[in-house]
Amino acid sequence: MKSNDLARMGAIAAVYAACTLMTMLFLGSLAWGPVQFRVSEALCVLALFTPAAVPGLTLGCAIANIANIVLSGTGMLGMLDVVFGSLATFAGALFTWKLRKHPLVALAGPVLANALIVPAYLPLLLQATGFYTIPFTSISLDGAWPFMYLFGLVSTGAGEAVIMYVLGYPLGRSLARSAYFKDSSPFDAATASRAGAVR
Repeated sequence: MKSNDLARMGAIAAVYAACTLMTMLFLGSLAWGPVQFRVSEALCVLALFTPAAVPGLTLGCAIANIANIVLSGTGMLGMLDVVFGSLATFAGALFTWKLRKHPLVALAGPVLANALIVPAYLPLLLQATGFYTIPFTSISLDGAWPFMYLFGLVSTGAGEAVIMYVLGYPLGRSLARSAYFKDSSPFDAATASRAGAVR
């Protein structure tokens, strides 16, 4: 990996971790709870521009999730989020990079990865932090893993979709106009291919 890529990776990791920690401090469980709007996930749009975003976002997620162990008091159970939450970020960012020529489709990567992976371990973390029923219901988390997974699939997926398409997509369009990212922008190519298809 070139030094420029390492620098980009480090910068992306630092910004992602800082944004996640700010969300945790000011929005509480919206960064990691049963209904998630982790604003920092909008930065997954950077994977449209550089492959360095894939390891950078993954590292940033791991750092933020390690910090969350201290902030939320989940103890060693929080390592589930460090491992599998970071895996979800890696998978989503890699999907975005691989399908970058189709930005709207590419941004579905983080939505799908988080919706499928995070709810699998979230019930354990919720119980460790004082949640004993599925949010907005009276269904106990004990023995209700399938229901909790379905709830998480919908709530985490919907939250991630809002972040990626309401915040991430406009952020990507704005970055594409900057001199720094203009040469690696997938948006011009996507517009050109759609125009060619119309002809």
